[in-house]
Amino acid sequence: MKMKKFAAIALTATLALGLAGCGSSGSAQTSDTATAENPLVLTLAHGLSESHTVHIAMTEFAEKVEEGTDGRIKVDIYPNGQLGSENENMEQLMAGVISMTKVSAPGLATYNEAYHTFGLPYIFDDTEDFYHKMDSQEMRDFFLSTEEDGFVTITYYTSGARSFYTKDTPIRTPDDLKGLKIRVQDMQSQTDMLEALGGTPVAMAYGDVYTSLQTGIIDGTENNETALTTGKHGEICKVFSMDQHAMIPDVLVMGADVWNSIAPEDQQVILEAAYESTDSHKVAWDAAIEESIQEAETEMGVTFIEDVDKEAFREATADMIQEYCDRYPGVNDLLNTINSVE
Repeated sequence: MKMKKFAAIALTATLALGLAGCGSSGSAQTSDTATAENPLVLTLAHGLSESHTVHIAMTEFAEKVEEGTDGRIKVDIYPNGQLGSENENMEQLMAGVISMTKVSAPGLATYNEAYHTFGLPYIFDDTEDFYHKMDSQEMRDFFLSTEEDGFVTITYYTSGARSFYTKDTPIRTPDDLKGLKIRVQDMQSQTDMLEALGGTPVAMAYGDVYTSLQTGIIDGTENNETALTTGKHGEICKVFSMDQHAMIPDVLVMGADVWNSIAPEDQQVILEAAYESTDSHKVAWDAAIEESIQEAETEMGVTFIEDVDKEAFREATADMIQEYCDRYPGVNDLLNTINSVE
């Protein structure tokens, strides 16, 4: 681990000296001056493996950008946390060391409070509603409206609907969570949500969840269906309750200075490439979910509970959402935007 961190620091230092967020030393610094022989190189760092559906989508994005600009703009991808954690990558982006990164949308609330919205429960009715609103022109306009905050969002990638799952307790109503210790992501919105639902939130890193379930530190957790198989949680948790309380997207972001170094016509190429990669990812994600459900049911003995009272969950979290709207005007504005999409 120490060697990996040292390597990441060394590579980041190299990027800081030679790339300045826009490629290798000697490469073009704007798309207007870029050529196929001397391209504008955009560095994209993230923490996912090369087999992850989002990495595959971003690889498609990179290929389409290069193709659409005749090789004048290239995207170099550094996966697997080579340049550090998600938070570190975002800090590097804001400092101009790298050009792009992938983060969980609520993580951007540090820079723009409206992004707290994506961590709130039941913002979208279902997956179809999520896609419809996230693909809307209203949302795309919002994503590109944060230049003054130092970044713009190019597109989003679904990470599915998050639901509760436990060792042996079905969660059909909020009352079923009482007395249960449930792991949540280390986000204030997730802790607040579980408290509003009556459970006991335990914030911890994803990598600690399996052992914590195994040893009884927690009674359950919440995530999408792929965690049952890729994270092996289905070996311990045998009841997956499909309450679908949150849909927290990943987002592909670019530094504002880098974005402004790109000519408008090339910006459009980048956006179209991003939107196409999002559409491809939806197909890949749906296939991954179906595969995980089948494996969890047939090979792990997981039972999927579908008769969940979602309205009871909505009612239990309504006051929490209003509190966020009152505390963060940006959340209130973005929720109004989302709800205005026809």
